[in-house]
Amino acid sequence: MTRLPRLKGKELVRILEGVGFRVVRTRGSHVFLKHPDGRATAVPVHAGETIGPGLLRSILRDIEMPVGKLLDHI
Repeated sequence: MTRLPRLKGKELVRILEGVGFRVVRTRGSHVFLKHPDGRATAVPVHAGETIGPGLLRSILRDIEMPVGKLLDHI
């Protein structure tokens, strides 16, 4: 199993925007992103906190992106 990188919420949002997702709304500290093909997810953006490996894996599962593709875009 590939080791997941430690990313902050803002970093993950920036990476997802780079692969075609766009921010559709923000509610509190959660940023909602959507891809033109219909995939969508929410990313928590908390100052100074990294996204845990379980949550990152869940986000990747939501957007149907393999870990290897995420690592290519970092």
